[in-house]
Amino acid sequence: MKKLLPRIGISVLTSLVLTAVLSFGILYQTELTNFNPLYGVDAALSDMLYQRESGISGEIVVVGIDARSLEDFGPFPWPRDIMAMAIEQLNADPDNLPAAIGIDVLYTGESSSADADAYLAEAAGQYGNVITGMSGVFGNSMTTDSKFSNFGIQRDVVIAFDRPYDLLRAATIQGHINAMLDEDGILRHGVYFIDTPDNTRIYSFDKMLYDKYTAFHGLPEAKAPEYNSRGHFYVPFTAAPGAYQIASVSDLIEGAELDVGGKIVLIGPYASGLQDEYETSIDHSANMYGIEIHANIIESFRAGNFKSEASGRLQALIVFIVSLLCLLWFWDRRLILATAVWFVLTGGSLLGSRLLYDSGYVTHALWLPLSVSVLYFVTVAVNYIRASLAKRQITRTFKGYVDPAIVAELLKAGSDALNLRGQRREIAVLFVDIRGFTPLSEALAEPEKIVEVLDDYLTLTSDCVMQNNGTLDKFVGDATMAFWGAPLPCEDAIFKAVKAAMDMVEGSKAVCDDLEQRFGHKVGFGIGVHFGPAVVGNVGSAKRKDYTAIGDTVNTTARLEANAPAGQIYVSRAVADALEGRVKFTSLGENSPKLKGKTAGFEVLMVDALL
Repeated sequence: MKKLLPRIGISVLTSLVLTAVLSFGILYQTELTNFNPLYGVDAALSDMLYQRESGISGEIVVVGIDARSLEDFGPFPWPRDIMAMAIEQLNADPDNLPAAIGIDVLYTGESSSADADAYLAEAAGQYGNVITGMSGVFGNSMTTDSKFSNFGIQRDVVIAFDRPYDLLRAATIQGHINAMLDEDGILRHGVYFIDTPDNTRIYSFDKMLYDKYTAFHGLPEAKAPEYNSRGHFYVPFTAAPGAYQIASVSDLIEGAELDVGGKIVLIGPYASGLQDEYETSIDHSANMYGIEIHANIIESFRAGNFKSEASGRLQALIVFIVSLLCLLWFWDRRLILATAVWFVLTGGSLLGSRLLYDSGYVTHALWLPLSVSVLYFVTVAVNYIRASLAKRQITRTFKGYVDPAIVAELLKAGSDALNLRGQRREIAVLFVDIRGFTPLSEALAEPEKIVEVLDDYLTLTSDCVMQNNGTLDKFVGDATMAFWGAPLPCEDAIFKAVKAAMDMVEGSKAVCDDLEQRFGHKVGFGIGVHFGPAVVGNVGSAKRKDYTAIGDTVNTTARLEANAPAGQIYVSRAVADALEGRVKFTSLGENSPKLKGKTAGFEVLMVDALL
């Protein structure tokens, strides 16, 4: 619980920070924070995931003011009688009348030709099926709160409105043709309505065209998209730039027969330089002309295919919850398992976003994958650093105590598995001491010789311990302590301890003979081996600790060693019983030495040979 509470606290704080970073500038936009650096990435991923081409209905005919018509009639804007002739040509056949004609051109104010103005108004009003465009001019406006007499700035409001000239306005129905780009310059939203300074609500050009279409065919009124307080709604594009077959205004005026009966006809700019083309969410590589955008929105009205943008606050709450659970999961998790979960969550969130889109909901496609990915890579890095530090600690703690192969196993197990703070283990303990070393050291005049002899003996004892997979605990003067069964469990620990003792006795013979010849003093090893429970771990002060074993088993082993003559190995009955049939022992019986701290009758045995 002590470890869990800080972990939960860190996870909650990290998840809150990550959620705030992802939603900053989207949920909490103000005049000072109206740009979110992640918005463009999130929007681009959403565009790629959501926007797909699908079949177009064939109920929309696009007539373009294209390069050919500009060659034929000159630079735009043209005299207004040219558009009048185009409208007349579309309405010329009573059996092929369009349901609605949309003129995506602003005709504000009277032109230099009153006759052309009147001609266009007459042609547009004759059949009652022409929709003309209006455009709001946006800016900032000073506002006051009458209750508190507070002044302020209201941003992005309509401060003026460009309308058709009076004759055309009286003869036609109007809809606004404003296009609103997202903050990254991509068109993803339509504008369902605009409120004018005189509080008149002007609906979109596309809605007015489709209303005329439904009236012509006797269809139900169009379903309104879900829009925000400013009338903006998400556009699910169905056609990419160039998907619609374009007829030229020149073809129309020259008498080309177009199948427009009962359909919606859009007339508008379709050439570069006319400043009516935009980068849209369905294709970032090619601009889409305004009449193509209108066609896409009308297709959505016709199919009732509008999407609802999911609440940003709800998405932020989901991101927070998922981030919190992911961080708790990734903490101390193995890389393979963490990677598998990361892959499933990121792929699953993208798939889920697409399925929600198909069900009518638009979500921030980046938020969940990014939050999970950030937490995954951060925790992988943190876990790697922690593992490296733990390995360094293990190596520093044990490299001088145990065989390198055991150190490698310790690194695999990790520090948490070792419980270096101390644990109760069943271990085999060995003590060995040099008999006759004190007289020898007195005979050696040079201290360097004493150290040289001691180093030879301690090298022998440590090699024998490590060759038998033991843990070298410590050197105390001319004595050595070792044990088996910690820090890792040791198979056949008791036998390996006795085998190491036999190797020490055998290895010491050549050294003893050499010393006796050189200095006239005979030395040898007295060894004790015992098996039982002990507490094993890092023991010491705050400034210095040693990995060691403590307890009665250790004390008993030291007493056995203290009583063992040179060249002899004393063991307890616990050791002898465990190795029965594998090692030959001789019991000292009643002659067993009285061990300090032990009651009478503690049996001591002597090792004779390995069987």
